[in-house]
Amino acid sequence: MEKLYYSIGEAANELSESVTLVRYWTNYFSGLLSPKRSARGNRFYTEDELETLRQLHYLIKDCGMTLDGAAARLKSERKEVVTRMKVVQTLQSIRRELEEVRKSL
Repeated sequence: MEKLYYSIGEAANELSESVTLVRYWTNYFSGLLSPKRSARGNRFYTEDELETLRQLHYLIKDCGMTLDGAAARLKSERKEVVTRMKVVQTLQSIRRELEEVRKSL
């Protein structure tokens, strides 16, 4: 069963980034991200918002885009970003498997 909401710590772990960075991106990309808040003010992200964070991470960290450039790309070409991101993830998993096979030989 999949979770409905993820804490900011879980989101940061998913991205292998700091909580501070996720909080900053949430504030910066308020048009793309709007997590729910608990009574204590803690942020909780849905799966869709977590996917948006992954896409932002890919564009900013992997592709080297600026924050404004990443926001513009997601607003205009989200499908293309998702497709490229999936291709890169698939290639990375194939590479890991091949490296495991090489180590076992």
